[in-house]
Amino acid sequence: MLEVTAASQEMTLGVDFTDLYKKSDLYKRNKALIAELSTPRPGTKDLHFDTQFSQPFWTQCMACLWKQYLSYWRNPSYTSVRFLFTVFLALVFGTMFWDLGSRVSRSQDLFNAMGSMYAATLFLGVQNSSSVQPVVAVERTVFYRERAARMYSALPYAFGQVVIEIPYVFLQAAVYGIIVYAMIGFEWTAAKFFWYFFIMYFTLLYFTFYGMMTVAISPNQNVASIVAAFFYAVWNLFSGFVIPRPRIPIWWSWYYWLCPVAWTLYGLVASQFGDLQNKLSDDENVAQFLGRYFGFEHDFLGVVAAIIIAWPVVFAFLFALSIKSFNFQKR
Repeated sequence: MLEVTAASQEMTLGVDFTDLYKKSDLYKRNKALIAELSTPRPGTKDLHFDTQFSQPFWTQCMACLWKQYLSYWRNPSYTSVRFLFTVFLALVFGTMFWDLGSRVSRSQDLFNAMGSMYAATLFLGVQNSSSVQPVVAVERTVFYRERAARMYSALPYAFGQVVIEIPYVFLQAAVYGIIVYAMIGFEWTAAKFFWYFFIMYFTLLYFTFYGMMTVAISPNQNVASIVAAFFYAVWNLFSGFVIPRPRIPIWWSWYYWLCPVAWTLYGLVASQFGDLQNKLSDDENVAQFLGRYFGFEHDFLGVVAAIIIAWPVVFAFLFALSIKSFNFQKR
């Protein structure tokens, strides 16, 4: 209809459709009908609805969550490829860093172990963030249409999009954690395995929510990819592996504490090695070396855990706020 009634077609046909309609009998009948229907009958009242949407907020949330569940279940290319990639990376890292976690006799052993954690965090995290972006970009287009139809508001949609990722990321972290933890040979204690799984789970979660947030604040997926890539590079630089925290210039040291990857590495290294008293070759034990060189303290793990939990919450909140506030719809 838009193509047939475009200005170019009017020029080709030599017709002004607007003028033609205003001179027609149909226009006169419609105007008369509008005038008749616009006059309320005696004793009637204006229509009034107590709420903007037909269903309460929690019902909207459950409906959006069920909708996202079906959407993800019917999109095996997204979920299956992510799990296959996770298993592949777990096997690659496990074979590359085989039995590295049990060797702590030299400082180089600690660098190697931290390198395995650093590489896994960035590889898996960036992959999660990048793979979720096209999914959210498509879902956002549907959301614009359904919100315009007053089917649900922005916050229930954001709730469904965020919550549906939680079990998928949990299973992903469990598969990766079991494979890598066993192959690298970290100490098999319940506490240390729990710390490793806990930190990797929330790390993958905040990377996933970060990818969703970049789409929500950007007009399209291409811009979102550029925005996300910039912070990948910054997080890589301030993670504490390329340049340890004590060696970062003081005018940049503040950003170390705002870098999510830095908290991940802090938690992973401190939880696995921060309590070891093994002597290194330079007559310094492992805990002392980590404190001096990296600034990692085992007693700080409680704060690290709280911050690691906070990052997914922050990115999920910013995603919901952006979806509610920004509208990049062209029509």
